[in-house]
Amino acid sequence: MIHTDTGPQREKVAFWRVPAIRAILYQALAIGFLVVMALIIYKNTLANLAKRGIKTGFSFLTNEAGFAIGETGAMPLLQGKTLWLIAAVVLGGGVIFFLSRKMKKEGQELSDSTPLCLLAATLLIGLPGAVLWFFPGDIPTLHYSESSNYIAALATGLANTLKVSIVACVLSTILGLFVALARLSPNWLLSRLARWYVEINRNIPLLMQLFFWYFIVFQGLPSVRKSIELWGIISINNRGLFVPRPIFLAGGAPFVAAVVIALTAIWFYLRYVKRRQDSTGQQLPRMLPSLGCFIALPALSMACFGTPFSFDIPHLAGFNFKGGMTLTPEFVALVTGLTIYVSAFNAEIIRSGIESVSRGQREAAYALSFSKTESMKLIILPQSLRVIVPPMINEYLAVTKNSSLAVAIGYPDLVSVGGTILNQTGQAIEVIGIWMGVYLLLSRVISMGMNWYNAKIKLVER
Repeated sequence: MIHTDTGPQREKVAFWRVPAIRAILYQALAIGFLVVMALIIYKNTLANLAKRGIKTGFSFLTNEAGFAIGETGAMPLLQGKTLWLIAAVVLGGGVIFFLSRKMKKEGQELSDSTPLCLLAATLLIGLPGAVLWFFPGDIPTLHYSESSNYIAALATGLANTLKVSIVACVLSTILGLFVALARLSPNWLLSRLARWYVEINRNIPLLMQLFFWYFIVFQGLPSVRKSIELWGIISINNRGLFVPRPIFLAGGAPFVAAVVIALTAIWFYLRYVKRRQDSTGQQLPRMLPSLGCFIALPALSMACFGTPFSFDIPHLAGFNFKGGMTLTPEFVALVTGLTIYVSAFNAEIIRSGIESVSRGQREAAYALSFSKTESMKLIILPQSLRVIVPPMINEYLAVTKNSSLAVAIGYPDLVSVGGTILNQTGQAIEVIGIWMGVYLLLSRVISMGMNWYNAKIKLVER
């Protein structure tokens, strides 16, 4: 008789003790709890609003605003030519995206194929250009006035927020780079000045800096009739900064097209030079051909189609300046405060990124007869970007969200305009929900864009 010993029998474990099932169960319970709490809060809110006779919903957004906004501009309307332009850009970008994904799966890059690069340039430039050619006339725009509705008012506030955020992000990055390089300079005085610049600006609250720039610096400028003149075309006084405004003429569109074509040709040429150097070691000139192309094509456009634009110079007429563009004191103070405050943090991020590159890289560059400028531009900074970009995303998000402090100095951003609407309508929940949704969307767009760029430059291990 044969006996088979199957060994000790494993004890059956209850399903709620299985780690995978337990993890899913805990997450389901957490989500359920959050949903129940949200429903309770929603029901309680509706009951309290009904008790106080406050109507809910977003129908109030179509009502007439009835208040002025100090800083307005033309906003494109989502109709006609604007929709066709958006469709052309989305179509071109979508085709390029799918081509890039397909080639990446095959282990190649889109830039490796010259025909596909030409196709990409045609899609990105040719499609919008065709829309502009076949749909003559100006892009339909909306100018806010007191008779506009609340949607137009919020759109104007959002446009002002985006304008400040983009300008402050660009300027703070450039200024932060210069301060970081100054901190790393062997010059003792320059390094110490940069260090104190960082320490002082990082430890003074942004709101106090905004008050300083607006109430002390810009409000302390001379009056209109005693304006500070720069080169006879720029005027600075306590009402703002008055600069020339470009006016596009008949040759403006061909000039812009020539500039775009020149930049595209330069990109293809530099790409060819790099591939030629990688394959044969031969170095072709870069600067002179690129500069010649960038000058020649726009100059040819001007010769064929005439002057592309002229300038409207601001001039004193009565008690104020007329003509040109006006940068209000609120806008200039907000941009200045955000730029200086954030540049101190950016400088430390960039400095730490540069110092993260090993000293051997610098010594190798010097051994190959690279100058300090060339080694910094071609070797150190490209490698340091992998360390710099992730924390810089947080700073760009901080710039966008801190722009809401504009309400303290009277700049009509999204929060300021929304606050006025809230006071007029009493729709606090809806207005605050709009604020939260807009800032969440802006944060997601910035983080997605920067994360995509970070993924493109990250070190690929073999």
